Amino acid sequence: MKLRKYGLLFASAFMSASILSACGDGDKNESSEGGNESGNSLDTKIVTIATGGSSGPYNIIGTTLANEYSKEFGVNSKPQSTGASVENINLIKEGKVEMAFVMSDVLTEAVEGIGNFSSKVGEVQQIAALYPNYVQIVTTADSGIKSIEDLKGKRVAVGDQNSGVEVNARNLLNGFGITYDDLKVDYLGYAEAADGLKSGSIDAAFLTSGLPNSSVMELAASIDLSLVSVDPAKIEEIAKDQPYFVALDIPADTYGNAEAVPTAAIMNALVVSSELSEDDVYKMTKKFFESLDALGNSHQAATEITLDGAQQGMVAPVHPGAQKYYDEQK
Repeated sequence: MKLRKYGLLFASAFMSASILSACGDGDKNESSEGGNESGNSLDTKIVTIATGGSSGPYNIIGTTLANEYSKEFGVNSKPQSTGASVENINLIKEGKVEMAFVMSDVLTEAVEGIGNFSSKVGEVQQIAALYPNYVQIVTTADSGIKSIEDLKGKRVAVGDQNSGVEVNARNLLNGFGITYDDLKVDYLGYAEAADGLKSGSIDAAFLTSGLPNSSVMELAASIDLSLVSVDPAKIEEIAKDQPYFVALDIPADTYGNAEAVPTAAIMNALVVSSELSEDDVYKMTKKFFESLDALGNSHQAATEITLDGAQQGMVAPVHPGAQKYYDEQK
């Protein structure tokens, strides 16, 4: 009986020690993941990044950034494919995502409570100005469409409804005195618009993004593509009321085009929820800039992001965590 008693006590002690050891190893492993062993962790455990269409630069760059955050901080970070800018700001407002890529024209509407937003959105703050989104008005060479004015009466894809593409398409058209009543409008994202041009179901499409756009690249390989030019002087006139518009050229040979094509562009912005702590956003901003090489490798558009440029053209209040990082770089 004594042997049985002592045997049970020994077995119980062995099991307890094993459990404690396992717990200790688990803590050690957990602390070493994502840089947490050195205290490089975030208060938030989730960083969901609202992006845009699955084939667009937002989603490609956002996927890479989410991977960088997961590795660095050991958090659950992932991209979320969306209808882009308007939806992204509403997702932040509703507390459903922590970070988002948006276009500056939509962000301007949000902070001013105009356009797509019935009241000012105070839950969104900016981290950085990113790279320019080029308004790429795409058609076929035999369509006869050479200018924005030629779009009248045509079936035109203007982007997903309430996306950044759709907002700047509408605003740019309005600057030329053209409304949706003058067109046959289809609300199509990048891939759907490309399919529509290939099938002939639409005459032209707005595919506004960084350069190059993968859907436009695929189109250029399958149809006789033509890019519609936008008069720089007219863009400068429109920019007096809508200062987020700038005149830029789509460089020659971006899509096999022999010459540069003048068009309008709008800066992209990286924004976060104002609910995130100063320390978290400081660390996220720092890691964002440390990851520029990786982001540029994932999509060429990200190679245009610079520390100096990121602080210019801000259209929303800067999050204190991002401002802390910028102050340290002076």
